[in-house]
Amino acid sequence: MNATLACVLALAAGTYVFRLAGPVLHGRVELPARVQEMLAVGATVLLVALLATGALTEGQGFAGWARPAGVLAGGVLAWRRAPFAVVVVGAAATTALLRLAGVR
Repeated sequence: MNATLACVLALAAGTYVFRLAGPVLHGRVELPARVQEMLAVGATVLLVALLATGALTEGQGFAGWARPAGVLAGGVLAWRRAPFAVVVVGAAATTALLRLAGVR
């Protein structure tokens, strides 16, 4: 067995155990209210960081202004409770129109 296969099997086993821990520990471990609040905030911060990274960077540099503008347009549409398809199409159309206009 080579090292790569061993790593893949170890990661697969770890992932399975990690996923199994939720149903097994549900109801047995009580988290304090403060920890639950921090976990909720942490999830939000993680999602915002992923959004910012995806919207603002491409490769090792800045992605240009068209993509963040499209994300902003999609965010505004989502905030205004537009249907999901409208949010996606609005964000993509904003980015495409800006790139068509020469804005990178």
